[in-house]
This record gives sequence, C-alpha cells and structure tokens, in this order.
Amino acid sequence: MVGSWLTRALVEAGSYVVALVPDWDPQSELLRSGTINSVNVVNGRLEDYEAVERSINGHEVDTVFHLGAQTIVGTADRSPRATFRSNIEGTWNVLDACRLMGGMVERIVVASSDKAYGEQELPYVESMPLEGRHPYEVSKSCTDLLTTSYAVTYGLPAAIARCGNIYGGGDLNWSRIIPGTFRSILEGKQPVLRSDGTFVRDYLHVNDVVGAYIALAENVHRNDVVGRGFNFSDESPLSVMQIYTACCEAAGKPGLAPLILNKAQGEIKDQYLDATLARSALNWSARVKLEDGLSKTFSWYRDLIGVKNA
Repeated sequence: MVGSWLTRALVEAGSYVVALVPDWDPQSELLRSGTINSVNVVNGRLEDYEAVERSINGHEVDTVFHLGAQTIVGTADRSPRATFRSNIEGTWNVLDACRLMGGMVERIVVASSDKAYGEQELPYVESMPLEGRHPYEVSKSCTDLLTTSYAVTYGLPAAIARCGNIYGGGDLNWSRIIPGTFRSILEGKQPVLRSDGTFVRDYLHVNDVVGAYIALAENVHRNDVVGRGFNFSDESPLSVMQIYTACCEAAGKPGLAPLILNKAQGEIKDQYLDATLARSALNWSARVKLEDGLSKTFSWYRDLIGVKNA
C-alpha cells in the first residue's frame, strides 16, 4: 500500500522508477491508479537474491526504498518461517545487493515499524533498545539491526523509518481496523473488532509516510542520519475504539455498534512513538489530520467496493 503511493509520488516528481513486484493484484493502488504503466516492473521476490540484484543493477538504481515485507502480525504468528525469510532474508538481500554495486546506490531507506521496539515504556524513543519478542516484532528488530550493521561496517548510505499504524487508500489487509471497518460498512455488515477495543496505537496517513521516506532519502548522506532509525508519528495515540468511532463518523454511520471479539493474541497492548527527532533533524511533521485522512480513505474504499448500505 505504501509502495503504491510512494511510487506515484516519485513518478509525479519525474523520477525513473523500478518496482520489484511479487504478485499481480488488480485491486492494488499501483494498478488501479495506472501508476504501474509509468514504471519499470521486475517480477520477483525479496527472498530471491538474483531478482533483487537484477532490479537494482540492471537499471542502475541510485536510490532504494525497501518497503517489501510480510506485514501482518497474525500471519507472522501462524507462519514465522515465511515471515523471517521475507523480512529478514529479504532485507539482507537488498542491503547486500546495494553493497556490491560499488557506490552506485547513494541512498537507502528501510521501512521498519514501531514493533521493532517490543514492549517498553511509552512513548518509544530512538534511544531505546530493540526488543522484539513475537515473530513479527523480531523480524522488524532484525531488519533494523541489519541495516545499522551494513551502514556501520560497509559505509552503506542507509537509514531506517519506524512508523506506527499506517492507513490510507490501498490497504487490502482486511484484518486491520480501518480497512476492515470501512469494508463492513460498505457491504452492510456489522464491523468486527478483534481486540477488546482498548489497545492504543499511532495512526499515520500514508501521505505523511511518503513524505517521511522522501525526507530520509534526501538527508541520509548526513552523519547524524545515516545508519539511524527515526520515529514518525502524529503523536496523538488512539484506542482501537476511538479509531473505530472515527471511522464510523467518516463513513456517515456514527453510533454503529461493533462486534467485539476480544480475541487479539500475540500483540503488544499499547504502542506509540515520540517523533521529536524527526521534527528536529529532518524538519518533518505529520500534516494530514485524522478526519481528513479518514474521509479520503473511505472515499477510496467506496470507489473500490461500491455502496450497498453505506
């Protein structure tokens, strides 16, 4: 989802873009927007080193945004091996391919997550150790450590972005609260909450995330940026019930009661980030207000799904 919007922004800026794409999904924003017709596509997976190297070396890429990963906590719990291969092996494939290009790659941005911190005092700050415990968290802790290792050991121009929950049009992971709620409303079904509604998270619109990745790429040459992780957040954490209520209001269904399953397992109860470092070092700040972001997001899903009972 983020890759689709980042690709669009880069194309609109006049960049020559190469996309490593594993699967053809006609519902993805990359295809629906037509952006894919303006980029060079390499079919392959992160676990396939030759495909990764071909996408970078064959097109003489100078800037790499590593956004590919298995991103669902529940999927990671059910299939840790596949998650570790995608998220850990995939990361070292990208980094090693960049290392072997002999300085051709000038900027690398690696997408991590707040999950890399594990469960610690809140808010998370960049000076905290990386203490992932469950499979998805561990995969992100390893992603960060690998990136720092390549930056320190080989001088690779890489930096790390740690975001909270990213939302926006194009997210087709229906188990997540925002796309799941909007789809249920549009299909005339009762929305479902996997947790008890009290879990607290950051929610950051995809446009702000795209801005964060570009800001990192533009500044990764600096000594105070290279090899480091940066938190990106609007610093306004919300409970699941609060974001659910905001989704219902954006969809024109205020007061709609959810079905609360209270079955969330293997997830950290509360997580949110301090973005002071990103503001001071990168001049970045979140600009999309929650109400505006949810309104835009609902419109995207309405166009995708259509309106039955919304």
